[in-house]
Amino acid sequence: MQSVIYLFGAFIAVLVFPPGSCLQTVIGLYGETIEVPCNNGNNKPDGLIFTKWKYVKDDGTNGDLLVKQAAKDQATVSATDGYKSRVSIATNSSLLIAQGSLADQRIFTCMVVSLTNLEEYSVEVKVYKKPSAPVIKNKAKELENGKLTQLGECVVESANPAAYLIWMKNSQPLENDNKTIIITSAVTKDPVTGLSSTSSRLKYTARKEDVTSQFTCTAKHEMGPDQVSAAETFPIHYPTEKVNLQVISQSPIREGDNVTLKCQADGNPPPTSFNFNIKGKKVTVTDKDVYTLTGVTRDDSGLYKCSLLDNDVMESTQIVTVSFLDVSLTPTGKVLKKLGENLVVSLEKNSSNEAKVTWTKDNRKLDKLPEFSQLSYNDAGLYVCDVSIEGIRRSLSFELTVEGVPKITSLTKHRSNDGKHKVLTCEAEGSPKPDVQWSVNGTNDEASYVNGKATYKLTVEPSKNLTVSCHVTNKLGYDTKEISVFSLFKEDKHKPEKNEDGAEQAKVIVGVVVGLFLAAALVGLIYWLYIKKTRQGSWKTGEKETGTSEESKKLEENNHKADV
Repeated sequence: MQSVIYLFGAFIAVLVFPPGSCLQTVIGLYGETIEVPCNNGNNKPDGLIFTKWKYVKDDGTNGDLLVKQAAKDQATVSATDGYKSRVSIATNSSLLIAQGSLADQRIFTCMVVSLTNLEEYSVEVKVYKKPSAPVIKNKAKELENGKLTQLGECVVESANPAAYLIWMKNSQPLENDNKTIIITSAVTKDPVTGLSSTSSRLKYTARKEDVTSQFTCTAKHEMGPDQVSAAETFPIHYPTEKVNLQVISQSPIREGDNVTLKCQADGNPPPTSFNFNIKGKKVTVTDKDVYTLTGVTRDDSGLYKCSLLDNDVMESTQIVTVSFLDVSLTPTGKVLKKLGENLVVSLEKNSSNEAKVTWTKDNRKLDKLPEFSQLSYNDAGLYVCDVSIEGIRRSLSFELTVEGVPKITSLTKHRSNDGKHKVLTCEAEGSPKPDVQWSVNGTNDEASYVNGKATYKLTVEPSKNLTVSCHVTNKLGYDTKEISVFSLFKEDKHKPEKNEDGAEQAKVIVGVVVGLFLAAALVGLIYWLYIKKTRQGSWKTGEKETGTSEESKKLEENNHKADV
């Protein structure tokens, strides 16, 4: 009786809560266990008797899967088809379906029966599978400029739902315009697994700049993330429109260098054979694009051309300039000249460009080469001439030696700092360097020789007045000069030293002045005697002349004037 009441109650519950009134959807993964929840896990009401799982068959009828009695630990599987070995129930009453497949995409219903109620919860199961990575197949070997060509076919396999494919060029999507770009896609299903494969074919009108373009295929799917194929590049075929001739060599090109001419064309595939015009002579090269000129000379300067083997009109030209520098210097090497002679220096140059000329003397830069109209000792030295143009430099030189008979230019003396010696300085000019010889012994303190000027110093301690000679000589001649040196012991050492030549002159002047004074005194004495004698001749000895007093007074005045 109790069972009848229960069944009647369950029947009323079905009428009040029809199946499918609250449909839930879950996503399962292909090949993995699918968990179908029963009322989201809230399925253990008070007085629970049992839980039952059933499903909708392909023909629309219901099929039983399993029943789990509340009082028992194990469920009883009632399925007799493919679910028999694949279904089980979790502790929360969820249905577990092992090895999920697309056949499991259907509605499953959980029935919960208690003492007071009967509830059903329906769940729709969908099974997803991520596609394989996209691959570009049936690729074109090359594309032709301006021609619509099938570039390739992008394929992804075994997906559910089917994947969506997008063609990309340089990471930017290509749009189908049915003219220059045509994209066609198709989806096929595996009859056994029911999984879908998607393919997409791309027809593309290439341009020359697409030679570096990268084409990829992107697959989009519910399972995400997006998958991108490996990038593909394609050679673009187009005819030659331009020829370019290059000159491969170090710059500037100098005589003796090797020069390579390289001819390039913008066609693809590029031409492999060319005609070279070598200063009017046609030279054909096959299976290469270069021609080499070995050991070029200035005569190789000129206009060069290259062109296509089958089209001489399509050509390119380059001017080749071979740099050269010829220099001649007169004189060179060692040059020997006499003092006062002249020297003519000439520089001749011939170059491909204006040459720069610099002169140095003994490593010191000169503004210009000096004129050698009358050579001096200062003109002697090493002269270097550098002549250069870009990439080429020539250096020539001559070493000038100026010789002359030695000549003493100065012979002087002075007291040493301690006042105990005399220092004699003899200066002379001459080349080769003169040797010196003094007429007295002493200490040779210093000797120098610069630009043909020699200086010799001798320190002596004269005990008496001397006449010292300086004698200089070289292979061309000699010269001698003397100087008087007074003894140090006859001089007032407490007074400052004066030039002895000046002292001699002072003595002579004093003697002359004294002689003049003596001569003047002698003349005065003679004059006085003469006056006195004259006065005595106007009187007679022992006689006294008579006269007036006035006459006597005048006579005395005259005599007084005569005495003065």
